[in-house]
Amino acid sequence: MNIINDKVTQYIDELYKPLTPELGQLRREAEEARVPIILRDTEGLLLNIIRMNNPKRILEIGTAVGYSASCFAAVNKETEIITVEYNEETYKTALMNIEKLGFSDNITVYLGDGAEVTEKLYEEGCSPFDLIFIDAAKSHYKRFWEAAVKLAHTGTVIISDNVLMKAMTVSSEYDVYGKHKTNIRKMREYVQYINQLEDCHTCVIPVGDGVAISILTK
Repeated sequence: MNIINDKVTQYIDELYKPLTPELGQLRREAEEARVPIILRDTEGLLLNIIRMNNPKRILEIGTAVGYSASCFAAVNKETEIITVEYNEETYKTALMNIEKLGFSDNITVYLGDGAEVTEKLYEEGCSPFDLIFIDAAKSHYKRFWEAAVKLAHTGTVIISDNVLMKAMTVSSEYDVYGKHKTNIRKMREYVQYINQLEDCHTCVIPVGDGVAISILTK
């Protein structure tokens, strides 16, 4: 029996509690403005992974308005977070939100292409990350992975969000108007790619819009 449906999702969402009133307000503002932040059940999963693994360094590709990075910082104030945002206006909003929430000392935000900034960090000798969160342009996930994995180590957890893309990754019938053919093709290629790699263990779970959790083994 398939237990994942709208009623189940609504029930889980109703159990949601924001980490802080301030983060709850930022979530409400983002949702009302249709800013693509992490979904509520995805947030719960990510934060518990952070609680279990206690990562000292986190790399996030796709800052948006700074919501998820701020959640990571709120869970563990000792964690160093580097996050990359491509859109300049969104980048400025993220800086403002992160400062307002009091996490400027924990979070460094870079402006630029996720893969290019990550490659530059690698070339500059940036220390490896314990957790990497990929949540940016869906058709570029493989580029992001290939750049980010250079800054990983054995045991690094790489989490890829939105890998099911509202079920379009599973079947093109969900792309009703045929507008997402390229994204669908590239996401399917990406999911196949990370599941076939010999140096990591990957599982895809139907949380939020689909989350892939990969653990590097070497």
